[in-house]
Amino acid sequence: MKRVALHWQILVALVLSIPLGIFFGSEGLIDLSGVFSFMGSIFLNALKMIVVPLIISAIITGVSNISSEKGFARMGLKTILYYLFTSFIAILTGLVLVNIFKPGIISGVPAREVLALSSLTAEQMSALEGKGTNEIFTIFLRMVPPNIFKAASEGQMLGLITFSLIFGFFIRKLSENYKSVQLNFWNGVYDIMLGITNLVMRIAPLGVLGLVALTVSQTGFDSIMPLLKFALIVIAALLFHVFVSTSLMLYSLGKMKPLFYMKAMSKALLTAFSTSSSSATLPETIEGVTQVGVPKRVSSFVLPLGATINMDGTALYECVAAMFIAQAYGLDISFGMQLTIVLVALLTSIGVAGVPSASLVAIVIILKAIGLPDTALGLILVVDRPLDMLRTAVNVWSDSCGAAIISASENSQSNN
Repeated sequence: MKRVALHWQILVALVLSIPLGIFFGSEGLIDLSGVFSFMGSIFLNALKMIVVPLIISAIITGVSNISSEKGFARMGLKTILYYLFTSFIAILTGLVLVNIFKPGIISGVPAREVLALSSLTAEQMSALEGKGTNEIFTIFLRMVPPNIFKAASEGQMLGLITFSLIFGFFIRKLSENYKSVQLNFWNGVYDIMLGITNLVMRIAPLGVLGLVALTVSQTGFDSIMPLLKFALIVIAALLFHVFVSTSLMLYSLGKMKPLFYMKAMSKALLTAFSTSSSSATLPETIEGVTQVGVPKRVSSFVLPLGATINMDGTALYECVAAMFIAQAYGLDISFGMQLTIVLVALLTSIGVAGVPSASLVAIVIILKAIGLPDTALGLILVVDRPLDMLRTAVNVWSDSCGAAIISASENSQSNN
């Protein structure tokens, strides 16, 4: 018997969670809220368990697998700069819209009560009060932790990401004997973590059912409006990034007509949308860009790297989700805190694996970075799956645009 696809399982869990939350909540026929809480907690704990090894191995392999040959080094620099720039533009797009429309504020009041978010403890509030403009300098201090193992145990991801980037860079400087050992080891760790991530995502339907049913049992349908507003802002920002930001770059730098290019990439985009996996879509993406004239030497380098480190849609979503949760808690979101969200979203999007809902791992990291409880992640799971499908398609679209732009740049240099 054919296995039901994960996205259908999660969709069924979402549908079932609403009546289960109504009839088996604290005021229902039987109080199963403790069971729902247990199911959700197991899922969240599993996500947090894989954070450190997944991020470290993804970044190290992504950086160390870049060839050191002169031509590929030049192409690698262009590729990374393009990916960082488009991710940054995507994050800023989401940040502007979430600041304008404020989905976490309902009728001028923070949506914490409506969404049944637990109150912040005195310790959490005191930690948040110190996050102002000076937090900018603290961000850079966190990027260089005095003890990398302590940073890993405490989940201080900024330091781990910086260390991983440097570690991956210097792997490329090793002699071939040591280099091959390191590459084999970290590629193996990364493959293992992809397998464990896929294993964790198998329990996602149960985790989603528990978290959403618990929310519904506590709030009823009152939580739908802020979540719908949040989802619409994410969708609007993603569409702007596709049809304005990256399309303008594709037309001006890649010398391609966006609609023509989108038609050629339609199969890959549909695959990305249906699977929510940029890694699984990679063969279709390579085929699509090859059809429009991107040479194999460019596509075989740019696209696999993009499937690992370029996550425009994911970075945008992480930023909007963190801001939404902060607004719902009624926090005064200072410039320093917003800069923290932008930087962490940019850095974590580099290391997010190209598998379904792996961005949930990154959102946990962002919430910790700004001092918010990671349990607040549960409220966005109601709309996460359809948004995951959309943002994965945006990730793949940006990868394909990067291949065309870098190909045009390489052709221009070879002709000079």
